[in-house]
Amino acid sequence: MADSKGSAERDAVRNRAQSHFQAAEKRDVLVREEIARDRIATDAKTAKLRALRLAKEEEERIAAANAPKPEPRPSARKKNTTAR
Repeated sequence: MADSKGSAERDAVRNRAQSHFQAAEKRDVLVREEIARDRIATDAKTAKLRALRLAKEEEERIAAANAPKPEPRPSARKKNTTAR
Protein backbone atom coordinates (compact mmCIF):
# COMPACT_ATOMS: atom_id res chain seq x y z
CA MET A 1 0.00 0.00 0.00
CA ALA A 2 2.80 2.40 0.87
CA ASP A 3 4.39 1.72 -2.48
CA SER A 4 1.22 2.65 -4.39
CA LYS A 5 0.89 5.89 -2.41
CA GLY A 6 4.53 6.81 -3.11
CA SER A 7 4.04 5.89 -6.72
CA ALA A 8 0.93 8.05 -6.95
CA GLU A 9 2.76 11.01 -5.40
CA ARG A 10 5.67 10.48 -7.75
CA ASP A 11 3.30 10.39 -10.73
CA ALA A 12 1.52 13.56 -9.53
CA VAL A 13 4.84 15.41 -9.18
CA ARG A 14 5.94 14.17 -12.59
CA ASN A 15 2.64 15.29 -14.17
CA ARG A 16 2.88 18.76 -12.59
CA ALA A 17 6.45 19.16 -13.82
CA GLN A 18 5.53 17.92 -17.27
CA SER A 19 2.59 20.31 -17.53
CA HIS A 20 4.85 23.18 -16.43
CA PHE A 21 7.39 22.35 -19.14
CA GLN A 22 4.66 21.97 -21.76
CA ALA A 23 3.23 25.38 -20.86
CA ALA A 24 6.70 26.95 -21.08
CA GLU A 25 7.30 25.33 -24.46
CA LYS A 26 3.92 26.54 -25.71
CA ARG A 27 4.80 30.14 -24.68
CA ASP A 28 8.17 29.81 -26.41
CA VAL A 29 6.50 28.69 -29.63
CA LEU A 30 4.04 31.58 -29.50
CA VAL A 31 6.87 34.08 -28.96
CA ARG A 32 8.85 32.63 -31.89
CA GLU A 33 5.78 32.86 -34.14
CA GLU A 34 5.21 36.49 -33.13
CA ILE A 35 8.86 37.35 -33.82
CA ALA A 36 8.59 35.71 -37.25
CA ARG A 37 5.42 37.70 -38.05
CA ASP A 38 7.12 40.93 -36.97
CA ARG A 39 10.16 40.14 -39.09
CA ILE A 40 7.99 39.49 -42.14
CA ALA A 41 6.12 42.77 -41.63
CA THR A 42 9.36 44.71 -41.18
CA ASP A 43 10.88 43.13 -44.31
CA ALA A 44 7.80 44.05 -46.34
CA LYS A 45 7.85 47.63 -45.05
CA THR A 46 11.57 47.92 -45.80
CA ALA A 47 11.09 46.63 -49.35
CA LYS A 48 8.26 49.12 -49.94
CA LEU A 49 10.27 52.06 -48.63
CA ARG A 50 13.31 51.03 -50.67
CA ALA A 51 11.20 50.86 -53.85
CA LEU A 52 9.78 54.31 -53.14
CA ARG A 53 13.26 55.75 -52.50
CA LEU A 54 14.65 54.25 -55.70
CA ALA A 55 11.72 55.59 -57.72
CA LYS A 56 12.22 59.07 -56.26
CA GLU A 57 15.95 58.97 -56.99
CA GLU A 58 15.24 57.92 -60.58
CA GLU A 59 12.77 60.80 -61.01
CA GLU A 60 15.34 63.23 -59.64
CA ARG A 61 18.02 61.84 -61.95
CA ILE A 62 15.75 62.25 -64.99
CA ALA A 63 14.76 65.76 -63.93
CA ALA A 64 18.42 66.73 -63.49
CA ALA A 65 19.29 65.31 -66.93
CA ASN A 66 16.45 67.24 -68.60
CA ALA A 67 17.01 70.49 -66.74
CA PRO A 68 18.55 73.30 -68.77
CA LYS A 69 22.19 73.86 -68.01
CA PRO A 70 22.90 77.14 -66.27
CA GLU A 71 24.60 79.73 -68.45
CA PRO A 72 28.19 80.29 -67.46
CA ARG A 73 28.84 83.62 -65.84
CA PRO A 74 31.18 85.85 -67.76
CA SER A 75 34.56 85.93 -66.16
CA ALA A 76 35.59 89.20 -64.62
CA ARG A 77 38.13 90.95 -66.83
CA LYS A 78 41.21 92.27 -65.25
CA LYS A 79 41.41 96.05 -65.60
CA ASN A 80 44.37 97.39 -67.46
CA THR A 81 46.02 99.89 -65.16
CA THR A 82 48.94 100.85 -67.39
CA ALA A 83 48.95 104.36 -68.83
CA ARG A 84 48.50 104.75 -72.56
